[in-house]
Amino acid sequence: MSTRHFLTLLDFSAAELSTLIDRAIEMKREHQLGTDQRRFPGQVLAMIFAKSSTRTRVSFEAGMAQLGGHAMFLSPQDTQLGRGEPVEDSARVISSMVDIVMIRTFGHDIIERFAAHSSVPVINALTDDFHPCQLLADMQTYREIRGSIAGRTVCWVGDGNNMCQSYINAAQRFDFELRIACPAGFEPRADLVAANRDRIIIEHNPQLAVRGADLVVTDVWASMGQEAEQEERANLFTPYQVNQSLMSHAATDALYMHCLPAHRGEEISSELMDTSDTVVWQEAENRLHAQKALMETLLEL
Repeated sequence: MSTRHFLTLLDFSAAELSTLIDRAIEMKREHQLGTDQRRFPGQVLAMIFAKSSTRTRVSFEAGMAQLGGHAMFLSPQDTQLGRGEPVEDSARVISSMVDIVMIRTFGHDIIERFAAHSSVPVINALTDDFHPCQLLADMQTYREIRGSIAGRTVCWVGDGNNMCQSYINAAQRFDFELRIACPAGFEPRADLVAANRDRIIIEHNPQLAVRGADLVVTDVWASMGQEAEQEERANLFTPYQVNQSLMSHAATDALYMHCLPAHRGEEISSELMDTSDTVVWQEAENRLHAQKALMETLLEL
């Protein structure tokens, strides 16, 4: 049997993802009750970071410890990956010494090449194209609060970035309609939109896009590696801030999410971040439990 990887949501079927979300909710409940979850003693997770991280590193490292294993932090500055060793060679060597690998990097082709030469499961912890682990946490959060997202309307507000593109995959796997509100020229990849035209709508007017939506999601306007474009993007994206005014066009019980870190006062208002009923902190915590369920699933295959 070939090694299973989790590079995008499409690597798992809709049924597998639903089961995984249910398991994440169960593992969260177990953790709150103090249940011993150390099912993988001696197992090692290699964490390869080419981009900075807070939530991803903490959640994976804490998660592997709670599963009874050990997490090993690797950066290009401290390994031969940073000195030009081919990705394929690093994949062969690292995977021969650990049980599972998590990678946060730039080009999606890098993680695909690594996975193709890895003898153990590889998890995409963010690339320039996709961020599937965050979608697991988001889908878990929605299910915990509102139940199934199937048949609902989700509105993405902002740049057509890796998060937006993972929401496109999520729309397919979790069966919801996705409206994307972004400035002209900042749409997600055309091939992804074309492949999902039956459930994707691109609307450049954010008020129209968010009308009646059950979930509104946003992210920073300039992702890692785009810092030089921050000022230009801020001017273009100002009408796309998620705030009380924009949320007034959504469904009366709509949730809003942000993968964090947030630039308060830019893509999301401080007012929304600080409301007592915000779910963004629950969403952030769920990274831990969703990823534990994911690692458990991959280690048991």
